[in-house]
Amino acid sequence: MAPARGVSVLAAAGLCKSFGGVPAVRGVSFAVAGGEMLALIGPNGAGKSTCFNMLSGQLRPDAGRVRLDARDITGLAPRRIWRLGVGRTFQITATFASMTVRENVQMALLSHHGDVFRFWCAARHRHVAAADALLAPLGLGPHADIAAGVLAYGDLKRLELAMALANAPRLLLMDEPTAGMAPAERTALMRLTRTLAAERGIAVLFTEHDMDIVFSVADRILVLHQGELIAEGDGSAIRADPRVREVYLGTGATSGGH
Repeated sequence: MAPARGVSVLAAAGLCKSFGGVPAVRGVSFAVAGGEMLALIGPNGAGKSTCFNMLSGQLRPDAGRVRLDARDITGLAPRRIWRLGVGRTFQITATFASMTVRENVQMALLSHHGDVFRFWCAARHRHVAAADALLAPLGLGPHADIAAGVLAYGDLKRLELAMALANAPRLLLMDEPTAGMAPAERTALMRLTRTLAAERGIAVLFTEHDMDIVFSVADRILVLHQGELIAEGDGSAIRADPRVREVYLGTGATSGGH
């Protein structure tokens, strides 16, 4: 069950990571609550991906702790973190092209429930109604029987979100969720994510280069620069922060930073 809105789901404390002696993340601490959309932004090379990979278990921190619902998950394998209720979407979509849209979600549901089948012909009859229930609010119901490989890119992104939601996540990590999408599709996807997060009490942490998206959907924003957290606050506070404007947004800028 997802936590109530406002209850802290994820807490990162003093995260540090270096590669070859070069610091990538230095002492980063933050928390994200149920129902909250928290954006992690910064210039290329700021440490965003490294932070994400420490949270999801792809990398083990050199120092610091990660807690999910007060449970220490620091350094756990990605598979274990997934089973504890952390969903993730990627900059490049991760779907099964030869399977139908419904079957992709069924596979995610099978994983969530720990179902093991030797033959897919048996598994494909499992969790059909649950898969359709996940596809419907994302507007993918009419595409349920279509192979994922022929979907438009925006529909693929929504399918990936449905697969992440199949895990009934407490926390959803979204790494550049709108990359490669048309502007209108970007806005629609993130507003839909915001609605679902609020309804289900899911904590959402996302990285994004499109500042129009960030300022329109994020409840709070974290700004990384050279591995350090230099600012935290709502959109107004971030826009007005002189250091953020200097290193990332640029004078008068509110969108398109990289």
